[in-house]
Amino acid sequence: MNSNEFNKIFNQQTLAEIFPAHRANQFFEALFGDASEGAYDISLAFIEHRATDNTLLFELQLSQRPGCCLACNLTHGLPTVFTRHPIININGVVAEIDKLIGDNVSCRDWRLGATNSVSSALHTLPLTINLA
Repeated sequence: MNSNEFNKIFNQQTLAEIFPAHRANQFFEALFGDASEGAYDISLAFIEHRATDNTLLFELQLSQRPGCCLACNLTHGLPTVFTRHPIININGVVAEIDKLIGDNVSCRDWRLGATNSVSSALHTLPLTINLA
């Protein structure tokens, strides 16, 4: 597959199906007992296919909710939490991605990188998937 094919597969609609918007509320409900306590929404974005090392790069984007503060102390420990949390379910996200890319290529393994503070209202966690 080439980069254009990956861009077509991982459009906004497909990404929203893989990681639905309501998952953030479910996460905060489990964490705090009340979804309204969450400071951010979570979405999945496709960034690129890197042919040089045969990887797909996605991001979990944490967008500040109105009237909330997206402080670094809320997001910097998240890679460890998100890697294991059953509601965030990164293994399930990668399994869905694997189904979509077909039989000629597959997701070999993945890693969730450190939180990046893009702005006071947006933090990202890179999800790198190695292809086989």
